Amino acid sequence: MATTRFNVSCRFPASIRVHYKSYVGLKAMTERISYPQTLATPRHHLVRIGKEDRSLVVSAEMAGGETPKISNPGKPKGFIEEMRFVAMRMHPKDQAKEGKREYKYPQDGPIATWKFTVEGYLMFLVENKLVFDTLERIIHDSTVPTYAKFKNTGLERATNLGRDLEWFKEQGYDIPEPMAHCEIYSKYLEDIAENDPPAFICHFYNIYFAHSAGGRKIGTKVSERILDNKELEFYKWDGHISELLKNVSEELNKVSELWTREEKNHCLEETEKAFKFYGELFRSLVS
Repeated sequence: MATTRFNVSCRFPASIRVHYKSYVGLKAMTERISYPQTLATPRHHLVRIGKEDRSLVVSAEMAGGETPKISNPGKPKGFIEEMRFVAMRMHPKDQAKEGKREYKYPQDGPIATWKFTVEGYLMFLVENKLVFDTLERIIHDSTVPTYAKFKNTGLERATNLGRDLEWFKEQGYDIPEPMAHCEIYSKYLEDIAENDPPAFICHFYNIYFAHSAGGRKIGTKVSERILDNKELEFYKWDGHISELLKNVSEELNKVSELWTREEKNHCLEETEKAFKFYGELFRSLVS
């Protein structure tokens, strides 16, 4: 049994499981604790301490010797770390160490096992074009003050996608129309943008940040297998992507500071819908 001491004594076993709703429900601050080297956990681990009852909660599962990833060095923490934590647990187990979702669809398996076709990939690009068009139009045209800092972040993808679709057209391919589920998602984003900013920000974060990570891996595999290693504009940014993400992360943290704890929790709870809606776009991509 590991023991640590703050202003009060706390004892807890090395194997702790905490549901993410318990994690995000705390008004927390971060402390660093040390463990004896005999335990299967790292010597230092970030924990959350609830201000009201001083209860100690480890912000990831540690059972079975799993080493949880809290954040990358140099990345902003704050509320965006909570968003990342919840999003990673929504991933399939085969795609992320923190993933908790069971295998259900072909796209839930490792990317290396996915099978691609040009026709399926074209539909994927077309539907992404509609989603990014919607997000970027909302941000550009909205009068909601929350969105002002997310204009011209450098993460925008719609223009680049347009160039890629034009290239496919020049190669002789017919460009399909988006399917109904994508139209529904576009309409949903428009609805929550004006009426529910915390929910909209959840989709904004998950779409842009997912594309900058797993999305690039997908692009590499598609390029290798069916595009003769051509790199599409969808996977190119002006400037260093890490710096662009850091800047947007800082702005997301600033926005969240204006929210109540209930609004933050509502934003986190929207993650499941974000994964469900965007996951539909992969149905045509992966055969």
